[in-house]
Amino acid sequence: MRKFLLGVATLALATSGAMAQDADVVTTPEGAVLDTDPDLAYKPGELSEAQLEADNSELFTAQGMNVFRRFPRELTDRMVAFYTEALALHSLNPIQLTSSQQMILTGVGSMQIKLSAGQQGDRIYNLEGGYAGGTGIRFLLLRYPDAELVAERFIEAGFDAPVFVERPDGAKQALVSDPAGLDIVLIATPDALDHSDDGVGVGIHVSDIEESRAFYRDFVGLEELPAYEAPLLGTTIYPYALGETVVLLYKMGDNLPADTGSSGIQYVVSDAALVDARGKHRNIPVETPLNRLTGFGLTTVWLNDPDGVTNYFAQTSASTPPVTPAD
Repeated sequence: MRKFLLGVATLALATSGAMAQDADVVTTPEGAVLDTDPDLAYKPGELSEAQLEADNSELFTAQGMNVFRRFPRELTDRMVAFYTEALALHSLNPIQLTSSQQMILTGVGSMQIKLSAGQQGDRIYNLEGGYAGGTGIRFLLLRYPDAELVAERFIEAGFDAPVFVERPDGAKQALVSDPAGLDIVLIATPDALDHSDDGVGVGIHVSDIEESRAFYRDFVGLEELPAYEAPLLGTTIYPYALGETVVLLYKMGDNLPADTGSSGIQYVVSDAALVDARGKHRNIPVETPLNRLTGFGLTTVWLNDPDGVTNYFAQTSASTPPVTPAD
């Protein structure tokens, strides 16, 4: 994926956080109960200034990021068919969050695109205008070795076949939208793995490019790759990588409408409490406070990037121990 993203210089192109139901109970929009015990957090003075000022790169325990995709419940069947049949992502066992809510998982490389039906909560959902229409996650980029095979899969799944155009570098490119309106950039090139198993690009349209670059580089801790021009977008792309997943930052206008709910990013980390402490130290907006997801062995914190895109940090029960507090 990284090799490809640098090569496209020639052409280019969540679950929302929990909400408090009352003063004592915090749940996800799907109804899963969260334990927000204050003892989950580091106490004042436990961490040194150096620990608080560091980025989170050393905490990552997966070679990529997961993407959440939230959509109206009535589109569930079409969304599942689109991602598992037309896009041919691997269908994985779903997670049963509550008696009535599943997280539908699709595999892309070693990571996942997670489909969640329902748009509860106070997030903003506005994908009108596609990749140029507003801020937030506006497109996903997936790669395949054979354009004709991709087109056949779309037709067999009941969708219009994508129209690929050949690029000067010999690759073929198409732009489609999923049934809930998120743009998907399809790249066909012989060196790609099928099922987009070499990773996914996450296109985030931002309102302040330098502020967003600093967030993903200096706080999140993603690797900054060389920027490149994207003539089809008419702008510059700033890539930030974690293994096989690359965040693609770009800016195309001012005072644009936001989308803060349709999609989000998840990182698997060894110490969610340390991410929480570093976020508080930098005054990063909190979407969902540090919590333990009851029954799932997860400690999580949900933070927002400068445009309100959910950045969800999850520590599993199998993660390595937290950092040693300062003396």
